[in-house]
Amino acid sequence: MVMPLYDDAPLRHLKRPVANHALIVANILVFLLVYSEVLGDPMTIMRGFAIIPRVLFGEANLADWIVGPPAPLTLVTSLFFHSSLLHIASNMLFLYVFGDNVEDAMGSLHYLLFYLSCGVMAGVFYVYATPHSITPLVGASGAISGVCAAFLLLYPGATVTGFFPPLTFVMLPFWIITLADGSGSPRRRLFGLTPPFFSFHASGFLFIGAWIVLQLVNASWGGGESHIAWMAHVGGIVAGLALTPIFKRRKHKLLDRGPYGPPKSAPAPQTLPPEETGPES
Repeated sequence: MVMPLYDDAPLRHLKRPVANHALIVANILVFLLVYSEVLGDPMTIMRGFAIIPRVLFGEANLADWIVGPPAPLTLVTSLFFHSSLLHIASNMLFLYVFGDNVEDAMGSLHYLLFYLSCGVMAGVFYVYATPHSITPLVGASGAISGVCAAFLLLYPGATVTGFFPPLTFVMLPFWIITLADGSGSPRRRLFGLTPPFFSFHASGFLFIGAWIVLQLVNASWGGGESHIAWMAHVGGIVAGLALTPIFKRRKHKLLDRGPYGPPKSAPAPQTLPPEETGPES
């Protein structure tokens, strides 16, 4: 799966995306608390707060020693639990890159309600797709799928810089070797990709559009053999596309194609005097 690094869509209405930052902090704090084992076995704790379709439909009950909220509330609580460091890291990266702009286009309160609504809808899709499953579902990816869909509608012309982790892992050692022997440079591009992540640039429409297609393909063909709840992603996407026109600010246009400023996380370009510039290629 491709991962985002940053985009060039500026914040126009908010100084700080407080709701998005609060969601990221809440997810990280819950993860650290659960895996500190202060409250007991992490898997047992997560099972109590996860979505379990058979429990939600009343076909099964949790063991007496498992603590958790009433089954319907797990549609919300499950959004704040993650099964591994890679799980939460990838989810929070997507939320960090795209969530601030969506919050800016909606307002903090509307964004928070939008996020939770997408997460609940993602859970509903999952339980109706697998009504007899006893496999717990945790993670914010359903809600984040809705955020990605909103970004597609709100900032399709934004430039997203991303990377493909398998390619990064393959290319990074060779790049480090060229630096060590003096034959490379920190800014050297290979095959048009920028180290150290070997990142690339794409429009928001292309980046997220391709990501959405991948979710639909996996939900159609690979959902039964995967540990990823692809139907939850589909539910979040559907909710995001449907709810964005309702939750966005009136003055923010759908399918706004810019123009945008420089990438918000990219270093500002340095202008050198003519005599200090290098040769033209």
